[in-house]
Amino acid sequence: MLVWLGQEALGAVRSVGALALVLARTVLGLGRMDRRELLRGLEEFGWGSLPLTLAVAALTGATVVVQTSLYVQRFGARAFLGWAAGYAVLWEFGPLLLGLVMAARLGARNAAELATMQVGGQLEGLRGIGLDPFAVLVAPRVVAMTVSVTGLSTLTFLVAVLFEAVAAYFTLALPVRAFFDSFERMLHATDVLGGVVKSGAFGLAIALVSTAVGIQARGGARAVGQAAAGAVVMGCAAIFLLDFLLTSSLAFLLR
Repeated sequence: MLVWLGQEALGAVRSVGALALVLARTVLGLGRMDRRELLRGLEEFGWGSLPLTLAVAALTGATVVVQTSLYVQRFGARAFLGWAAGYAVLWEFGPLLLGLVMAARLGARNAAELATMQVGGQLEGLRGIGLDPFAVLVAPRVVAMTVSVTGLSTLTFLVAVLFEAVAAYFTLALPVRAFFDSFERMLHATDVLGGVVKSGAFGLAIALVSTAVGIQARGGARAVGQAAAGAVVMGCAAIFLLDFLLTSSLAFLLR
């Protein structure tokens, strides 16, 4: 038992060290970042994720209202539905679900691509001709994923709230004006800011975790698959941990 605990603790320390190293080398490579790779990353990670983001936002908004309506009907709190549903999307469900979906889509893709280049020797080849892989490949991807997830979060919130209003109208016959009156009267700009900050932190975590997993891949094609799967699992774990830490800290700072 003690041996297992020691091995797990050592593995956790190594993982944290790998993430810190990736972050440090990425920051150092920002000044020499390849702008074309950054634009390509924004297109692939941001624009390419737009249809999936819209679908997640619509489903999230409708689901939150359906779940909330059970309590609204039981306690007769129809006047507070806009605030309750909006707060749930902006502060918790919106950033969390977006982060988990992006961990599966962006994290797996980034880890698989970097693992393929690592296994195939392309990363070592860049070092051989005097180029820093972190400046050429890693830094643009980290920035692109962080910016993309942060930008997509605002669109997620907007679409989710609109679908909440529509779902409330059809499920509870609540007028759209009544929904948005409660939403506007009881929610604050800091609630939106908290959701955006969470989403940005989740995007950065996805980028760092998938990069660390990808560049550590060793072996053949099997290592690429393992890197993609590991990036999703570890990315989701990092998101849940960050969500726990940020919820309490942001609530203290923004209130």
